[in-house]
Amino acid sequence: MQNPIDALLAEKGVLLADGATGTNLFAMGLESGEAPELWNESEPEKIEALHQGFVDAGADIILTNSFGGTRQRLKLHHAQDRVFELNKKAAEIARRVADRAGRRVIVAGSVGPTGELLQPLGALTYDEAVDSFAEQIEGLKAGGADVAWIETMSAPQEIHAAAAAAIRVGLPYTYTGSFDTAGRTMMGLAPKHIHEVADDLPEKPVAVGANCGVGAPDILAALLDISEAKPEATIIVKGNCGIPEFRGTEIHYSGTPELMADYVRLAVDGGARIIGGCCGTSFEHLAAMRKALDSHHRAERPTVEIIEARVGPMRNKAASQSGADSAGRRERRRARG
Repeated sequence: MQNPIDALLAEKGVLLADGATGTNLFAMGLESGEAPELWNESEPEKIEALHQGFVDAGADIILTNSFGGTRQRLKLHHAQDRVFELNKKAAEIARRVADRAGRRVIVAGSVGPTGELLQPLGALTYDEAVDSFAEQIEGLKAGGADVAWIETMSAPQEIHAAAAAAIRVGLPYTYTGSFDTAGRTMMGLAPKHIHEVADDLPEKPVAVGANCGVGAPDILAALLDISEAKPEATIIVKGNCGIPEFRGTEIHYSGTPELMADYVRLAVDGGARIIGGCCGTSFEHLAAMRKALDSHHRAERPTVEIIEARVGPMRNKAASQSGADSAGRRERRRARG
């Protein structure tokens, strides 16, 4: 499988991924409870504007508007029979923007969790999960996605299923966990074990890491654990833009462009090779992140104390400080079952 990420990393050293999809689409008029994926068909010009804004801000990687593109998620909107076409449209829109950028921009096919628990905790079987992810990734590949970007995952077994689906379809893949529960994923996976999830598959991930979570300090602490466990790995961090706060009925994120710029510097120093923003990250934030990335030279590896001094206190204790690892071990065993 052709690997465009390694080729661009060889050229640029560190890559900038894009910012938020959902929060920016809400600003464009997406209603709460509405499926963003349906806008690929009904509001394609707004999806195109989203991608264009991030490319103009300097993104090297743009994620397709397909996070909830599995049949399980689309069923909530009576669109489970349109998985292929909606994902294909998502990739086609991003591909158009990337191809006219005048430089190499990678189209990453966003693949989020199904929203269901796999057996034995839920009803979804592993094979059904693989089939579901493969159906989605087929559409993304047909629309021109360069890589399957598996993100915001909690269960190792579900990551494994999505990775197996990408291999079946013939796309290189990355995956990231959301370490938002006492420094671990909701299903107990610790950051240092993210590398092991797909180690029995015939094709290895292009990159692994963390996204979303609870703000810059926490995701940077997760990065330290991930990079310490495997320093040679290509590691992704795509952190939220500060902490969400309600202003009336609207959610705003507390992160400033200056904070996100310093987050980029700390991420580079901590060993990340692909850095982006998640919830709340606007075009303005990403432009500041691009400027920081272009002007920064990798410095001394930070400590958690340095991270907190520069970008604020952690909301959770780091996984490396939180004791037992039994839940993560159980989930990793299930991923191979």
